[in-house]
Amino acid sequence: MENAKQKFIEIYTKYIKREGADKLLEYLDSPASDFFTAPASARFHSSYESGLVEHSLNVYTALKGYLESDRVKNVYGFEYSEESIAIVALLHDLCKVNVYKKGFRNVKDEKGVWQRVDTFEFDDKLPYGHGEKSVYIISGYMKLTREEAFAIRYHMGYSSTEDPRNVSAAFEMFPLAFALSTADSEATYFMETEKGNK
Repeated sequence: MENAKQKFIEIYTKYIKREGADKLLEYLDSPASDFFTAPASARFHSSYESGLVEHSLNVYTALKGYLESDRVKNVYGFEYSEESIAIVALLHDLCKVNVYKKGFRNVKDEKGVWQRVDTFEFDDKLPYGHGEKSVYIISGYMKLTREEAFAIRYHMGYSSTEDPRNVSAAFEMFPLAFALSTADSEATYFMETEKGNK
């Protein structure tokens, strides 16, 4: 969706200023990357064309909202730059670039007749993990702070196959990791559902 792409680029260029950021955006918008047309998943949340960029924007909105809440600001004292917020939210799922291929499957309709349904299939040519692959891709273009890297690495939180002790340690040491995981969950389970879109 062109509006989502324009909004992403607007936020990205407004807040992300560090060296190499322009080259990363150039890559994302090049024929070598399907970031702006890819789905966010094969069958679950935002599993449609341009779902990945829409999901990234939803995570950005959710993260901003979480970090601006009174409790988070005044009780926990979380305070992050606009640049860090934009980096971790907009780029946390770069691991999904070029991994979903168009396919189809046959399903029965309500009358029991087989119908061909377009779908996406997962085909990762660089199986480097999830969050760690996003950190790897970003780091090829620009430096991340340690907290940004841990936030992106652990944004799946306890829903990943990661050792829960590592997730707990990352959340305690780097609160931005917890905040990003919370925002990612809100986007996935609430903002990107029929109930959330009403």
